[in-house]
Amino acid sequence: MIKELFFDTDCISSFLWVKQENLLLQLYADRIVLPYEVFVELSNPSVPHIKRAVSVLCSDGRISTMRIMTGTEEFRLFHGMAISPPKGEAVIGKGEAAVLSLAKVHSGVVASNNLKDIKTYIEKWKLSCITTGDILMKARDEGLIDEATGNQIWAGMLLKKRQLPSATFSDYLKSRQ
Repeated sequence: MIKELFFDTDCISSFLWVKQENLLLQLYADRIVLPYEVFVELSNPSVPHIKRAVSVLCSDGRISTMRIMTGTEEFRLFHGMAISPPKGEAVIGKGEAAVLSLAKVHSGVVASNNLKDIKTYIEKWKLSCITTGDILMKARDEGLIDEATGNQIWAGMLLKKRQLPSATFSDYLKSRQ
């Protein structure tokens, strides 16, 4: 069974900022889903090129969006993370909560760099999770990029203030061995 990948704003925007969404499309064709909450975050009018890129990808059908409907299991989970969590648990962002609830209910994969906020739920629900680094590593392993190109993409992401776990893609690869 081919699993859908539910992308959070931070992960997909890492690729959009450096115009490398083609890697996502080559690796995960017909599996990329943006929760509506993430689509809204990416549609910020102050960043028109990101808004435009996401709109084109959605209108062309290369990525899809999914809404959380009131009264569903997704909504119950979403509400319990982003609106009214149980006592003692922190509120998380709506994009993260949407990704987690949809991935859980639809047995999908979480694509996020914001592991600090979502780790508890990833572990609790035993969800699969990938990060920008994992995606670049898969692109390298499948021959879509080499390590030098990965370093260039990584550096571009850092220049655009993307939060990544290492100074270089090469450092990330070493940390994963």
